[in-house]
Amino acid sequence: MALEVRNTTVLVTGASAGLGVEFARRFAARGANLVLVARRADRLETLAAEIRSTHSVEVTVLPEDLSVPGVGARLKADLDDRGITVGSVVNNAGYGSHGAFSEADPTRMIGEIQLNVGSLAEISRAFMPDLLAGHGALVNIASTAAFQPTPGMAVYGATKAFVLNFTEALWFEARGTELTVLAVCPGPTKTEFFDVVGTEDAAVGRMQTAEQVVAASFSALDRKSPPPSVVSGVANWVSSISTRMATRRLGVLISGRILGNVRMKVSAGRQ
Repeated sequence: MALEVRNTTVLVTGASAGLGVEFARRFAARGANLVLVARRADRLETLAAEIRSTHSVEVTVLPEDLSVPGVGARLKADLDDRGITVGSVVNNAGYGSHGAFSEADPTRMIGEIQLNVGSLAEISRAFMPDLLAGHGALVNIASTAAFQPTPGMAVYGATKAFVLNFTEALWFEARGTELTVLAVCPGPTKTEFFDVVGTEDAAVGRMQTAEQVVAASFSALDRKSPPPSVVSGVANWVSSISTRMATRRLGVLISGRILGNVRMKVSAGRQ
């Protein structure tokens, strides 16, 4: 039973590239109107023009820095003023950092936590009453990094663990309603993610495409009884369940070595 979103409105964050673009295209192909949110207005306008001409749906562009606290309330107020009711949300916006935690830029670190965790929760809460009134979906993008500690990407992995557990909890709470809740857990994917991270050291295994990840997402959403989460790709799924067979100590040791064996260093003069 396919998720029916025709003539409803889907809000997609991080819609200027990668998975956000592909989610927008797929929802538009199903007849959904769109609200596209990201910082880069030019890219949003280009995507909006493409989708309008291809699918004849309404597309609203909202340039917004999603890492600023209070974004959920701001987006909800803006759309209320425009008379737009959101029936589904895709919380795709997020970024990661690579390197030893002792060398992390504090400002970037706080921004990463706010975007990946704070804003995702704020947006989910702000639109939840409207989502529960319809029959759409709340899709939150987690990661295979959520299944174990990720040395070298400690903050990123922790934020994605939050997204996975948070979304699965909402899946349970939404049982008995017509809202479908799904956490999507991609592995390494060919998007701008690693450009932002600054390295592909964390890209373990063969990368999937955005089209493959979104196809796996819709396959889960279209099930008669959608699961609380889905891992995109068989190899990624095997990797995600393998952590259950190891102790926490062994799991983090293996993960750390796979992810580049990143270590903290004692600063000169502090030994």
